[in-house]
Amino acid sequence: MDSIKQGANYISESAKQAMHGVSKDANKEVAKDNNAPIGTRASAAKDALGDKFNENKHDAKAEAHKQQI
Repeated sequence: MDSIKQGANYISESAKQAMHGVSKDANKEVAKDNNAPIGTRASAAKDALGDKFNENKHDAKAEAHKQQI
């Protein structure tokens, strides 16, 4: 039963990782957009860094759950 729980947690963390990856990429594109205001670009760059941190965090959690299956 514990392996089912770990499998579900793995799937959940992998989904969160993917979501943050997509958000990171979108924010990077906004940060690179020369037509966007500098404040918007700076905010997007900051958000991309946060998304990268969260992406790595969820990757580590997913790997830990995978190892416990």
